[in-house]
Amino acid sequence: MKLLFKQRFFSWFDSYDIYDETGKIRYTVKGQLSWGHCLKIFDAFGNEIGTVKERILTFLPKFEIYMKDQYIGCISKEFTFFKPKYNIDYNGWHVEGNFMEWDYRIEDRTGQCVADISKQLFNWTDTYVIDVHNPQNALGALMLVLAIDAEKCSRA
Repeated sequence: MKLLFKQRFFSWFDSYDIYDETGKIRYTVKGQLSWGHCLKIFDAFGNEIGTVKERILTFLPKFEIYMKDQYIGCISKEFTFFKPKYNIDYNGWHVEGNFMEWDYRIEDRTGQCVADISKQLFNWTDTYVIDVHNPQNALGALMLVLAIDAEKCSRA
């Protein structure tokens, strides 16, 4: 299953539409005014299904992940000089990325690929392709991609 993660061009807060392979909106992400990033994820029917929320006052960026109102884990950036590394406390997943941080993959604890993420260059807004190997992992993979993108935006 492929998802196209595309940031809206004119938006005061982080706002994204997530399309499936057929071009239909699968998820909508809306940023909320708060200290740090707070991204609410909605399904195609407008139901809130998840939240990615930045914890403030931490040495390195850390994001909590919620499905509906239930805390399911967090992702935090590790201190490294060249290759980005993230510590993920969710499903035993981990993230491996390249130097430019535009292409990376999410793997489970056995080393199997959960999702491949790649950034499409030469677009007006941030655009990512998320290739999820099991559709049941689509929302979880999307929330990790949102957290990593928010962390990169915080550095700019």
